[in-house]
Amino acid sequence: MALHDQTRKTASGDSGRAASGESGEIASRLLAWYDAYHRDLPWRVAPRELASGIRPDPYRVWLSEVMLQQTTVEAVKSYFRAFVEKWPDVEALAAARAEDVMKAWAGLGYYSRARNLKACADLVARHGGRFPDTQTALRELPGIGAYTAAAIAAIAFDQPAAVVDGNVERVVSRLFSIATPLSEAKGDIRAYVERMVPATRPGDFAQAMMDLGATICTPRRPRCMLCPLREDCSATVSSDPERFPVRLPKGEKPLRRGAAFVAVRDDGAILLRKRADKGLLGGMTEVPTTGWTARIDGATTDAAAPFPGNWRPTGRIGHVFTHFALELDVFKAMTDGAAPAGHFWSLAHEISGEALPTVMKKVIEAAIPGATKKQRAH
Repeated sequence: MALHDQTRKTASGDSGRAASGESGEIASRLLAWYDAYHRDLPWRVAPRELASGIRPDPYRVWLSEVMLQQTTVEAVKSYFRAFVEKWPDVEALAAARAEDVMKAWAGLGYYSRARNLKACADLVARHGGRFPDTQTALRELPGIGAYTAAAIAAIAFDQPAAVVDGNVERVVSRLFSIATPLSEAKGDIRAYVERMVPATRPGDFAQAMMDLGATICTPRRPRCMLCPLREDCSATVSSDPERFPVRLPKGEKPLRRGAAFVAVRDDGAILLRKRADKGLLGGMTEVPTTGWTARIDGATTDAAAPFPGNWRPTGRIGHVFTHFALELDVFKAMTDGAAPAGHFWSLAHEISGEALPTVMKKVIEAAIPGATKKQRAH
């Protein structure tokens, strides 16, 4: 039975189990394509290097996979290089100050990842600096869920783990024409991947699936004529690959409002404070702002400023979080006073190095254009 014939039954409710021989052929074709067209990534050991005996560094695999969660490859490259230059191994990262790790992470978003990164490094370092090599043991580490554990096990330790990210979900949904909405089909997708994972080169297979989704089987205008699996792909046969994966309509995100206050000292220093370690943007640095959360609005006028002053509006910024959108009215004031309790002054040339999340960089830029760009000390 041809693979695409079988997947037509899958779409209508048949179990659609692929024959082991067909799955093996898929893996073989995909690995051959990967050998020729893999992406050159700073954390990756290329197939030729792997064949020569060079082994992936579990630290670099773990670090890259944590950074790549909900972030693009292009955005991660420079952060990854900076991290491994500062902290070349897990012991070095464990020895770093948490504040310095948060500063280095600033701009990558989803800041609980940075807190868990540091906690995981601390724990691994206490156990001799060696990462466990099984999915079960890896999942016991802070910040490592099912996907990350599978990715590390496959790529770093050559374990036959089913690695399923958004790219892989798209490839498999199209390959088997899975008509079930993606939110409900994740278990089926994982089962398909488990049957396709080869006994040899499972790490390369995982990376090949991700590369295929990122470069060929893209969300829009997939380049099907270049795909090594086009003859097996049910969606290609039906000439409708962009239909998959099937997604339910997204609900509209709630909009929250608040205000932010950029206080500037005569020498150009900006008033900052550190957020609580837990919760949204936990442990990051911010300018004073009102008490908005994902569920409630904050005050939007200068009546909520951290101290009396000649506060002037300098604009409004917008930012989208995972579960809500935020609008902040920005106010600016000059002052020569001392920092209020719980706040501190950051000199102009130090601002770019503070652990400022993107939303706070937007706030400061609205008040002082160019302030968050790297400057030289005078």
